[in-house]
Amino acid sequence: MRASRLVSMLLLLQARGRMTARELAAELEVSVRTIYRDAESLHAAGIPLYGDAGPAGGYQLLDGYRTRLTGLTAAEAETLFLTGLPGPAAELGLAQVAGTAQLKVLAAMPAELRERTERIASRFHLDAPGWYSDAEETPHLAAVADAVWTQRVLHVRYHRWREPRDVERTLEPYGLVLKAGRWYLVANSGERTATYRVNQILELSEGERFDRPPEFDLAAYWSAYRADFLARRRRGAAVIRLSPLGVEQFADTYAADVVKAFAESSGEPGDDGWVTGAIPIESIAYTAGDLLRLGPEVEVLDPPELRDRITELVDGLSKLYDR
Repeated sequence: MRASRLVSMLLLLQARGRMTARELAAELEVSVRTIYRDAESLHAAGIPLYGDAGPAGGYQLLDGYRTRLTGLTAAEAETLFLTGLPGPAAELGLAQVAGTAQLKVLAAMPAELRERTERIASRFHLDAPGWYSDAEETPHLAAVADAVWTQRVLHVRYHRWREPRDVERTLEPYGLVLKAGRWYLVANSGERTATYRVNQILELSEGERFDRPPEFDLAAYWSAYRADFLARRRRGAAVIRLSPLGVEQFADTYAADVVKAFAESSGEPGDDGWVTGAIPIESIAYTAGDLLRLGPEVEVLDPPELRDRITELVDGLSKLYDR
């Protein structure tokens, strides 16, 4: 821990220039007295670190002293500050590691490039989770991540959506995926490789070590899983008409694949300006409620069951408000 702190202190001074003992103490979450001792240790190790007393004083490195980071181009180094990793890294217990990595990148950059990179970090912030949803509690995330890294079998009690709700599984964890603020575990249960919501794991314990298949590609698996999920999710189709305003609202509020399907299947607007096209749908009940967001700017032509369901909903609303 102390060795890591000494490296962090050195990188801070290299990246930011002169810093007071109090500033270093606040950054490294230690006492000012500890900073004094660490400064003496760095100086004794031959690091050209100097301290000046007084209000304008502080610690600084001799001009020209730098550690070196090789293997990264300037563009690659800048990109590290747009990865959106601080939040997920903290959830995995890697916040300090991620912070130290960014410090190393900053410390290795020339002054001009470092200023440009700091501007990027100050002007762009990535917040992946969607609106209208609270952050998920994932108390077992760190343990799952450790099992993925060390290739340890997981014995879990898992809560799923269908009966029986709570089941026990023995899993070989292959990888973790963060999607829209939610963590998913990709693991083999002995029968097949499947995906599990980490926040649905109720209990877990680690078991023996297993051999991860060298040919397994996590990114390729997730891409195929996502495509299959969307295909299974939208099994039906509907034909709808949209007013000119409805076309704009539809494009602004619906998923990209649904908007694309409508655009590819639609023809020229009619004399009234309305456009007819087909869209993939989930269940009748879900789609009816979803299309009601567009109000009088949409008309369902097919299937009849969807028209009937929307008619029922509109009649119910009319009776409620007439009353």
